[in-house]
Amino acid sequence: MVSPLIEVDQLSKRFETTVAVDRISFSVRAGEIFGFLGPNGAGKTTTIKMLTGLLRPTGGSARLDGYDVTRQPLQAKRIFGYVPDEPALYGKLTALEFLNFIGDVYRMKADAKARRIRELLALFDLQDDAGSLLGGFSHGMKQKVMLCSALLHQPKIYFLDEPTVGLDPRSAKLLKNILRGIAESGGAILMSTHIMEIAQALCDRIAIVDKGHIVGLGTVAELRSSGGQGSLEEVFLTLTATDEERRLAALANSV
Repeated sequence: MVSPLIEVDQLSKRFETTVAVDRISFSVRAGEIFGFLGPNGAGKTTTIKMLTGLLRPTGGSARLDGYDVTRQPLQAKRIFGYVPDEPALYGKLTALEFLNFIGDVYRMKADAKARRIRELLALFDLQDDAGSLLGGFSHGMKQKVMLCSALLHQPKIYFLDEPTVGLDPRSAKLLKNILRGIAESGGAILMSTHIMEIAQALCDRIAIVDKGHIVGLGTVAELRSSGGQGSLEEVFLTLTATDEERRLAALANSV
């Protein structure tokens, strides 16, 4: 059995009287692409922010390659790359300046950093825009720069929150190939997406989250056995249906 690189145990987050994430547990093994799906407001981004140290959990724990995210934050943060749901860039820096800054944060050696930046800029067809200010970039170009920054130090673990939003089809296909290559080389990827086709084609296992709880967990085949036959989209809709939606569906089936 391959050891998990991401271990989540009874993780919770409360905002005053609102429970955003309620005692969820799962793990992601080395070599695995793990899909994290759910409706808007289900707790996906809150969970990812806790795993990356941007939010402190109310309860439970999370470990990255054995490092406790709360108690050993620096060690944990060195070993992951993160792409948030909205590109977080400094608009008055150029793409090249920003990537050099990220490389310095991770204490990359100058020659390795320069070589890696050149490779990534060429890979995402950004080399001609490397000297332009990020504030003038389109959303898709900003997303590419964020992906470059996450890939730059070649970490073991990746947290990707809606990584294909804003990408053109060619770039989205490139990203899929990159992610599969990372997994095949022993990395672990946790990816949130609303695009069911991507999740079904790319993810080895999937957690479906609703109202802060995991309502489905497993391979697509395993989810089908518990959530009904059909596509992943149909299983997702079944597992996250509201009481009213279930009542209307039952009424429709009885007609």
